[in-house]
Amino acid sequence: MSLALPISPDHLLATPLPQLLAETCAEVIDAGIPDSGFFGAVVQHKNGDVLLAMPSDRSELEHDTMARYLLAQVFGVDLPKLAVPFVTTEL
Repeated sequence: MSLALPISPDHLLATPLPQLLAETCAEVIDAGIPDSGFFGAVVQHKNGDVLLAMPSDRSELEHDTMARYLLAQVFGVDLPKLAVPFVTTEL
């Protein structure tokens, strides 16, 4: 599920999140899912826009970390897998 937008791991991890979202045409919305085991989902539109659906009641650190990890999944950035209990599934 990756686009041809080249993003290095260093850029993905060091760029301020608002700038990274703008560069990747990504928008964060409230997922509206209260399950404590749900950390987010990503949808890639045919036009290249990316939608990150994430719980709004999480810490800033968790929000930032998961947004970057989801963007890495979409753009094929090679990052280590997250530790248990985090699992990603591609549909």
